[in-house]
Amino acid sequence: MEYINYVIMGLFLFLIVNRFIPTKGVRNISTTELKNELKDKNKQFVDVRTPGEYKGNHIKEFKNIPLHQLAQKAPELSKDKEVVVICQSGMRSQKASKQLKKLGFTNVTNVKGGMSAWF
Repeated sequence: MEYINYVIMGLFLFLIVNRFIPTKGVRNISTTELKNELKDKNKQFVDVRTPGEYKGNHIKEFKNIPLHQLAQKAPELSKDKEVVVICQSGMRSQKASKQLKKLGFTNVTNVKGGMSAWF
């Protein structure tokens, strides 16, 4: 019985830690760094928040593709261009970055802190 508790605890800790570890092969930038990259026409900017969040406040260069629709709408994005992903706090964009890597996108950037850090 004690062994099962250790296994469950270990699995729980792994899942928690795994959520916060940056995805391998994903570049992370600050919102300050993002400002220097917005003019780059060779990049695709994706906001993975809900349509309501996006409508309330967004950066004009970003296209809204909610996280739950990302897999089905990924073919609309070019795998030849860098994809820069943002959300409200950086959690959903980190998840989206991981998802894009699994879908074969090689050049993915996550905006740390998301719209909450945008000023």
